[in-house]
Amino acid sequence: MSYRTSTAALALACLSVPALAQTTPTTPAPGTAMPASSDMTSSGMGMKMADTATVKLKYVTVKPADVMSSKLVGTTVYNNKNEIVGEVEDLVIENGRTLTGVVVSVGGFLGMGESYVVLDPSTLAISDKDGKWMVHADTDKDTLKNAPKFTYSKKKS
Repeated sequence: MSYRTSTAALALACLSVPALAQTTPTTPAPGTAMPASSDMTSSGMGMKMADTATVKLKYVTVKPADVMSSKLVGTTVYNNKNEIVGEVEDLVIENGRTLTGVVVSVGGFLGMGESYVVLDPSTLAISDKDGKWMVHADTDKDTLKNAPKFTYSKKKS
């Protein structure tokens, strides 16, 4: 292919891309929910750390496949041998938008001597069997006991 033909093909490809216009979102009738959106806010940034809210309130629809954080916190963590290796204590949300960590208590007995580690959520699997939520990790107790510790206080502050 010659240089001139290549340039003409590239220019034609660039010109054939449709223009994307911005549309004004529609507001649902009172008493109905807003359709779910991939954007968390109008700027797509999720929750913000601020003293005041600057984005107009929206409503979302929870889908059947969505998992509520209240279902995960307190859930037992099992390894692939179905041994208990910990318990989900909390979730880490980066910049109010992305789940970046799962705080897991490991070791100890009845809350005494336990320590905390933060696991990457992409390394975990969750399941709901007969109404019982379970978290699965490809690890063992010793690996978690020797993992980097996370200083964690359950106090809300």
